[in-house]
Amino acid sequence: MKLILVRHPQPLVAPGVCYGSTDLAIAPGQLEQALTALQLPRGLPVYSSPLRRCAELAERLSPAPRHDARLAEMHFGAWEMQPWDAIPRADIDAWAADMVHYRPGGGESVLQMATRITDFYNALDGDAVIICHAGSMRLLAARHAGLAPEEMALQAAKTAHQIPYGATLHL
Repeated sequence: MKLILVRHPQPLVAPGVCYGSTDLAIAPGQLEQALTALQLPRGLPVYSSPLRRCAELAERLSPAPRHDARLAEMHFGAWEMQPWDAIPRADIDAWAADMVHYRPGGGESVLQMATRITDFYNALDGDAVIICHAGSMRLLAARHAGLAPEEMALQAAKTAHQIPYGATLHL
């Protein structure tokens, strides 16, 4: 199975803000920039996170994208839309001590996200384009490599993401 993962265009949010699963609009001009840069094969089904920053791109790439909530970015609970610098250091340290199981802001753990990404991946029945988020992309790549959810979460937690907005990853 061949997958083309595409990270959403840059969202409209201030730098340094934790936004995870918050449904944000795309920053002005970024959708057009992403569409111009993308070179995707035609005819593949397009799956998308339902969050606007993904869905708007998917809807421009396909007449009938399949929106799937399992592709959404991690939910950071009370941390959502807070400046990272405003989150208590003790909370950040608690997450760093248990990146797999800790639920930042009372939201979702990386393991919980890895489990829903696994459910999505296991339901795929062929090649696809997937418009999603950096966290989703890292977990999908780990699942595609054959890792189980706990291993996926551990790998994702250990590696800093360096996936630019609008970037593609071919699996």
